[in-house]
Amino acid sequence: MDPREFWGKSSKFWLCLILLFAVLLGFYSNVFSLISTWQREESQSQDTHSVVLQRMQPEKKESSERDCHLDTCRIPEVPRLVYPKAQLLKPTRVDVLVMTPWFAPIIWDGTFDSAILDAQFRNITVGLTVFAIKKYVVFLKLFLETAEKHFMVGHKVNYYVFTDQPANVPQIPLQEGRQVVVLEVRNYKRWQDISMHRMEMISNFSQQRFLREVHYLVCLDVDMKFSDHVGVEILAPLFGTLHPGFYRGDRQSFTYERRPLSQAYIPRDEGDFYYAGGFFGGSVPEVYRLTMACHQVMMADQANGIEAVWHDESHLNRYLLYHKPSKVLSPEYLWDEHMLQRPPLLRKLRYVAVPKNHAEIRNR
Repeated sequence: MDPREFWGKSSKFWLCLILLFAVLLGFYSNVFSLISTWQREESQSQDTHSVVLQRMQPEKKESSERDCHLDTCRIPEVPRLVYPKAQLLKPTRVDVLVMTPWFAPIIWDGTFDSAILDAQFRNITVGLTVFAIKKYVVFLKLFLETAEKHFMVGHKVNYYVFTDQPANVPQIPLQEGRQVVVLEVRNYKRWQDISMHRMEMISNFSQQRFLREVHYLVCLDVDMKFSDHVGVEILAPLFGTLHPGFYRGDRQSFTYERRPLSQAYIPRDEGDFYYAGGFFGGSVPEVYRLTMACHQVMMADQANGIEAVWHDESHLNRYLLYHKPSKVLSPEYLWDEHMLQRPPLLRKLRYVAVPKNHAEIRNR
């Protein structure tokens, strides 16, 4: 073979081999580069995710503490109990509505088991707010005496008595774990102003002390008495009570504020129920939001020279229309035997009006 032919073929072979080696070297170099890049990106992603989680966790905890005050949103463990089994195909009440369209239970006799509920709520403290201003202080003794017999029996209770006459608050024997807390406040010339300023006072004291002292607030009228069991079945993040004068009516009959100029205005084609201003409540944060909001819109109305037709009750109804309560109490929890005939569907009357001369009481 001619040496030139040999070296010519040999050089082509080695050149192809070198070019192939270079291609493979470049390919693997790119692969290793990509792997390194992926590792850095994954590491950065994990670091970023860790930072995001660290930032989110305190916010979540803060939100939880704000919205689930003192563990009111936790599902409690219930001890062993013996009780009748609920019959799925045999409802205990078929004569009344027991659930709202937004899945809030309506509380009637026969719809709950007190033993189970007492076990669920065994470690809570309930605050009861009541206003005994001017001549309304005369109702306080009967109110407290009947509360000790029927209200949250077996549970811790703080009776928060708002009054302009601390010396006239009666001394009532109390069960263990219950106390009367007297909160001195000013009075107002008109009973309407006293009624409307309740929202301001409850919101102020909720922020100042109730948030630290109780789990739930129940806000009641003082010119009433307890006549049967009122227990933890009423407790929920936010609850309202059906007004005894309107529980049968349609929304056209409700005495909502109908003037568009008022912050309490509700159009005639809106409305779920008509709620009573004398019995509402919920967790302390929710009651604070409700009372603060109602106070603010009442001040806005006042600045515009308008007063809602039923004062704080009108604003309460507006608030509960757009902030649906998580539980609704039936008229068992607020009734007037002297003005209304008791229907058969009311198996119990739990909280009833005391006979009085409204004009004499309100105008003195």
